[in-house]
Amino acid sequence: MTNSVKKSIYIVEDEPDIRETLSYNLIQEGFIVSEFPDAESCLNKLNHTKPDLVILDLMLPGMSGLDLCKIIKSDKGLKHLAIIMLTAKGEEVDRILGFELGADDYVTKPFSVRELILRVKVILKKHGEPIEENELIEFGSIKLNLDAHEVLINDDEVILTALEFKLLKHLIQRRGRVQTRDQLLGDVWGYSSEVTTRTVDTHIKRLREKLGQVGNYIQTIRGVGYRLNNQS
Repeated sequence: MTNSVKKSIYIVEDEPDIRETLSYNLIQEGFIVSEFPDAESCLNKLNHTKPDLVILDLMLPGMSGLDLCKIIKSDKGLKHLAIIMLTAKGEEVDRILGFELGADDYVTKPFSVRELILRVKVILKKHGEPIEENELIEFGSIKLNLDAHEVLINDDEVILTALEFKLLKHLIQRRGRVQTRDQLLGDVWGYSSEVTTRTVDTHIKRLREKLGQVGNYIQTIRGVGYRLNNQS
């Protein structure tokens, strides 16, 4: 790795072979790795130290990976933590649920270790991109505080997942321009693998609901994608 400060990764996986293989390969790439066979032991560790990214299996003994993800994303000190969901389930509904909880990516078993490491690097790079302190993006009654990861509408806070926040930021920065579903997958998710255009539609629907009346400014361009219209 080019950075002088090594990134820390937690692997939460109950299958020892997968856990050890991932750990070995990530260490070879220069990461600091901690292994956990269940969600409870990882949560206990998170109460004391915070990694840069968590690779989290969905199906775990005791507390599930989804439950741990919910806890992380509802905690003020942990909600910006990058998460890759890892599971044997391949149904789109599971991918959507993971993303809606705030996971950054979703990898289905069996998977390529090299591809997973590439995804880890892409996500860590995105999370490490510098932003100006208290940088604000304003669009009519909406205010996005990039530093605090906060969304306000008429000074009332609206709670968005990490992906919903990225999606809203992307649409505001490109307001007035049509964004195809493939463009949104590439720019917001980072790549289209394991994600379908229906996932974009689901996130747009939930974003509109959370934004209330302001959500009406997100226009569907039939057969193409979406556009955020300028507020009058």
